[in-house]
Amino acid sequence: MNETIDPRLARARVPDAHYRVVVVGGGINGAGLFRDLCLQGVDTLLIDSGDFCAGASAGPSRLIHGGIKYLETGEFRLVRQSTLERNLLLKNAPHYVKPIETVLPIQSWFGGIVPSAIRFFGGNAKIRDRGVLITKVGLAMFDFYGRRHRVMPRHSVALRGGTRKAFPDLARHNNATATYYDARITHAERLGLELLLDGMAAHGPSLALNHVALDGREGATLVLRDRVDGRRHRVRADMVINAAGAWIDRVNAALDVPTAYIGGAKGSHLILDNPRLYRALDGKMIYFGVSDGRVGLLYPFMGKVLVGSTDVPIDDPDAAICDDGERDYMLGMLSEVFPDIPVGPEQIVYAYSGIRPLPRAEGGDTSSVSRDHSIRADTLPGTEVPLLSMIGGKWTTFRGFAEEAADRVLNHLSVPRRIGTALLPIGGGKDFPSAAVDREAMLDRLGSTGLPRDRLETLLDRYGTGAAPIAAWCAERQDRPLASLPDYGRAEIAYLLTHECVGRLADVLFRRTDIALSGRLTPAVAAEVASIAGAVLGWDSAKAAAELADCSGVATVRHGLAPLVSRPEELVA
Repeated sequence: MNETIDPRLARARVPDAHYRVVVVGGGINGAGLFRDLCLQGVDTLLIDSGDFCAGASAGPSRLIHGGIKYLETGEFRLVRQSTLERNLLLKNAPHYVKPIETVLPIQSWFGGIVPSAIRFFGGNAKIRDRGVLITKVGLAMFDFYGRRHRVMPRHSVALRGGTRKAFPDLARHNNATATYYDARITHAERLGLELLLDGMAAHGPSLALNHVALDGREGATLVLRDRVDGRRHRVRADMVINAAGAWIDRVNAALDVPTAYIGGAKGSHLILDNPRLYRALDGKMIYFGVSDGRVGLLYPFMGKVLVGSTDVPIDDPDAAICDDGERDYMLGMLSEVFPDIPVGPEQIVYAYSGIRPLPRAEGGDTSSVSRDHSIRADTLPGTEVPLLSMIGGKWTTFRGFAEEAADRVLNHLSVPRRIGTALLPIGGGKDFPSAAVDREAMLDRLGSTGLPRDRLETLLDRYGTGAAPIAAWCAERQDRPLASLPDYGRAEIAYLLTHECVGRLADVLFRRTDIALSGRLTPAVAAEVASIAGAVLGWDSAKAAAELADCSGVATVRHGLAPLVSRPEELVA
């Protein structure tokens, strides 16, 4: 075994020749399972061919929600689990998971009763109007299911007068609004990373590697290829867990196990810079029925407005982008909610798309496919090595899904569970101050580094209690702000590059930080961060140029942004 070293330096480690469990896929399902197995003392290797949480886990509506819409399809078990896991995440990851007041616009008193009944009994019906009566019943049930570990208020209903006062810009045909509480996640990608770092810290022999592809197998030995340095590794596994999401069937094919488990659905979102729309939301989320029977949402996000989402069947997860038709659809649906607020494509500062790893369904109608999760069992041909595929799942319920999968693994390996995860804080959520007085006390302690108070507040908001080592690192190196983006520091970026398993420039710009997600990724920012990465990671000019060019391609193709480089000489500046 490798000696135990700082787990944050994982990319510098060479994987061992044998692991009890190999997890393929570093999205939220794989990250949750990895941490759980590490906590039980199981030697576990996790690999992802890209970066951690760069696939579907980077493309959600960024909500930690109780699944109120699942009540209409009678999926009460899923609502019960979702509301419980939401409440637990509010406690275990308070640095990234926050309550959000959610408003449902209502047009009538009795609308939606018949189609809701049809959907409840398994039929297919579009619901264009959910009236006061059915909304009130649904929210009462939602409050009931969310009673365990409750941390938020119950629902309320406002009629026309209260609605007009609270939302003067809301479409006039709405006669009431209902308000309930769910949660949002401010930086999903970092929470996924913290699960992996927690896992490696809990069990030294375990390792999580990004940018490592599965090239095939030789019996019970997996053949791996590091896509950053080109090295190849052979790793023997007692069990293999396929947590590759939309890529599950491809991974199984590489393991000589042909499957057809996944029927993915693409969901796209926009982030808009529209100050008037931002003010109209007043800090709340609007969750509304679109005239075509679909559901839309919009809420304040990093000083801008997040809008979603679409639901489009797709066969190739690598081809998932937010296309022009989806952009036009989402911009158009906003006119049904706030018809007097102008919204245009020039206000889009970021667009993204992800594939929901849903189970394959006949007919291609993804809207009616259950969002519940399941585990499918196979065996690597010619061996006795079990292969478990984690189907479905979502951010809200990842911990419960991981626990179910871990229990399957522990049972097979005859390893007893020694710790539960239900009440276990994640990363910078440990000891995170919830009360104002505790926050001030923590800032006072961080003040011993000598950093300015406003800088410490930014770091605490950005990293939770993980801000402490970052603040000390920055103070020791006399951190200076980026010239192109002053609320980030040069030493802060260097810390992320050094300590957080960074293999590519895009890892920093799109996931370790909120630079791209908040709509602030410009050519100047990309070039400045690339120069820091080159110095820290030892890139020569050609490597730095290639990384910057790759980020430019990601920005333009995946996220609808302007190119980050326009002339060849910029690449080596």
